[in-house]
Amino acid sequence: MSRMTVVTDTNRRHLLLGTAGALVTGVAGALGIPGDAFAAPSSTSARSAAATGTVYIASDSTAQSYSSGYYPQAGWGQKLSAYFTSNITVANRAIGGRSSRSFIEQGRLAAIHGVIRPGDYLFVQFGHNDATVGNAERYTPPADYKEYLRNDYIRATRALGATPVVVTPVSRRSYNASTGKFNVSFPAYVDAAKAVAREENAALVDLSAASRAYLDSIGAEASKAVFLWLAAGQYPNFPGGVQDDTHFQERGAVEMARLVSRAVAGLGLPLSGEVVSGAVR
Repeated sequence: MSRMTVVTDTNRRHLLLGTAGALVTGVAGALGIPGDAFAAPSSTSARSAAATGTVYIASDSTAQSYSSGYYPQAGWGQKLSAYFTSNITVANRAIGGRSSRSFIEQGRLAAIHGVIRPGDYLFVQFGHNDATVGNAERYTPPADYKEYLRNDYIRATRALGATPVVVTPVSRRSYNASTGKFNVSFPAYVDAAKAVAREENAALVDLSAASRAYLDSIGAEASKAVFLWLAAGQYPNFPGGVQDDTHFQERGAVEMARLVSRAVAGLGLPLSGEVVSGAVR
């Protein structure tokens, strides 16, 4: 039985749609990453079922697809399809500079909801731009971010028969020399994403934890080859070089896409069976 609720938000109204029948139960454990990096609803039948359909990605510049004019800059979303069988299409709608709120306000989520179909998936990763306090267009307090995830990305997607997958914000190259570990990037947003996934029994990919574990394993210096650290004259598209601790060059995008797909393999969803074996290593 479905329910429909109208609530008021700043300068706009949300139509919140929820269907209890769309909820799945259980939680899958971690896949080789410390802590609760990967958690999701699970069932025996879901693990054995084949999946066909489309994975839509709603996210920011860390996931978006870049043209050849930006090479070697790349986002994990543009590399994700390599880790799924040909049964799965990846539609990367990630775009730079967007927060969970502005992605909605600009009609980008509505555009996805206009074409998403039962059996499809929506991967949602925000937090980087939500945290930009000085930018009124982007900034979204953690409490609001949590409710956007709950109402607009999780419940409204389920109401259309598709499956939302919450992805915590990928780590920045923020290294703590005193601990020898990478810092948690945007911890308030990481916590909010994990909490709402738990409360809504939604699939969760803790890319924050997975990416930090990977970066810890290679170290601060080697991580420059993951992020967009380029020497002057190294690439024609960046003639003056760049030292960017947020965005990825191709190697980093590939590694982050592998981590996402590796997590999906353990979610117990129909999609899990469509992850290629090379992703799980």
